Amino acid sequence: MKRFTSLEQRIDHAAHGVLDRMPAGGLSGALVEFLVFGLKQAWACLFGGAMLFLIIATKYVSPEPLGLARYDFLFLAALAIQISMLAFRLETLGEARVILIFHVVGTAMELFKTSAGSWIYPEEAFFRIGGVPLFSGFMYAAVGSYLARISRIFDMRYSHYPPLWATIVLAAAIYVNFFAHHFVPDIRYALFAATLLLFLRTTVHYRVFRFRHRMPLLVGFLLVALFIWFAENIGTWSRAWLYPGQGEQWTPVSIQKLGAWYLLMIISFVLVTLVHRPQPVDAGGEDQRL
Repeated sequence: MKRFTSLEQRIDHAAHGVLDRMPAGGLSGALVEFLVFGLKQAWACLFGGAMLFLIIATKYVSPEPLGLARYDFLFLAALAIQISMLAFRLETLGEARVILIFHVVGTAMELFKTSAGSWIYPEEAFFRIGGVPLFSGFMYAAVGSYLARISRIFDMRYSHYPPLWATIVLAAAIYVNFFAHHFVPDIRYALFAATLLLFLRTTVHYRVFRFRHRMPLLVGFLLVALFIWFAENIGTWSRAWLYPGQGEQWTPVSIQKLGAWYLLMIISFVLVTLVHRPQPVDAGGEDQRL
């Protein structure tokens, strides 16, 4: 059963009102469907969008007059956003638990990667562990929040979904490799191949408004990873964190990082499936659109 928040219900209600005033068929229905898709995507990005807005805002307006360092302000703001989403039932407790796990998983990786010099946080903070400000874990949590919310908002169903245990093994191997490749040969290409073999036949079926649409799940993974890469470029441009070579003058994040985010996003997706177990597409005749 698809669960809605009041805003999602209002989006659908408004879309029905628009359709009732437009000619039946043709491009009008497709345009309304696309508009609803965009609005619900934006709603699913609430946590990540809010964090990205605050990262950009604090580049230009320092929170120091409030007695807070930039990273501490971002941490407290992220905590307030997360609490508000639970209080207003925009996320379930089960989703929040998985997002918390991904937060911890991400922070552990941040501690290792910053110590290895993969990237740095150039500013001071009170709320930090070693060289890692605690707001950074919420950037991973934002990915988990998006995937959890979009699974529910679009009532995602799957065909030819692989066994859950196999996806867990893949996610664990990806996570271990993020650490291990500093000491032993990097197996990320083998992990890309394993991802391809595991999900090649998997299709995600999602309801936007009136119809179910479908997409190869691997394409969905790539699109999400691409938007995360765009967000990371904004984050480094704002100097919230920096990669080697970005200290003197900002340069775009290497496109190679897209592969890293692709793999890391799979970890988040698998964690979300522990709450929203992948359901098969409805057998009976719901309208389909490509």
